[in-house]
Amino acid sequence: MRNRFQIGTAVPGLAASMVAVGLILTPATIFAQTDTAAEPETPNGFFSIVFSGGIVGAVMILILLLLSVTAAYLIFDHLMTIRRKDLMPEGLGEQVRQSLLSGDVKGAQDACNARPSFLGFVLMHGISELEFGWTSVEKSLEDALAEQSARLFRKIEYLSVIGNIAPMVGLLGTVIGMIVAFQSVAATQGTASAPQLATGIYQALVTTVGGLIVAIPSIGAFAIFRNRIDQFVAEAAYMAQHVFAPLRRKAKK
Repeated sequence: MRNRFQIGTAVPGLAASMVAVGLILTPATIFAQTDTAAEPETPNGFFSIVFSGGIVGAVMILILLLLSVTAAYLIFDHLMTIRRKDLMPEGLGEQVRQSLLSGDVKGAQDACNARPSFLGFVLMHGISELEFGWTSVEKSLEDALAEQSARLFRKIEYLSVIGNIAPMVGLLGTVIGMIVAFQSVAATQGTASAPQLATGIYQALVTTVGGLIVAIPSIGAFAIFRNRIDQFVAEAAYMAQHVFAPLRRKAKK
């Protein structure tokens, strides 16, 4: 009987304790679920993060995508056209020099016309001024070099433009996103939570990252092509001086 009494009294006591614990834990569980539901879901995956900035972010990302495609096309085009074999054909300078030494001006002109290029254009301008003496030839060579180098630099200038515009587009998207984020804070009278504010800020910064991703390769490619053009212009100037060296020596006598 004693054991039965002890078990009978212990069971209601245990049940009361469980009810009390349940009453204590229930509000905490409800609040925890409410906080979890209130927190914005964090985008997962590359495309979710890229397009998490809303309509403004999507527009800015689209503009940056177009700029990146244009930059990729320009880089590929310059790789195929700004090459030594296209701008400085092998043996052209020596062929023109030998023709001029033998007095075959027509042969020198035909050699330049047969292999149109940066060097051929410069040499053709020098040949066209042979009858006016070395001073005219030298001036014509300088003008041709300046014209052709300016044309090549204008061609690669678009990469520099893209490299400068892309970060500005990304920054514009970030500023607009920040304005929207803080506008939502003001609309809720400051009741927005820190995670919500942080989500809006990092979503706005996505466009800045996109702008830098486009700008860095564009500026790097522009610097590489600019140095390559400078090298070819210097080589063309040296080759032109070598081709017309006999005429220059005659003029000094």
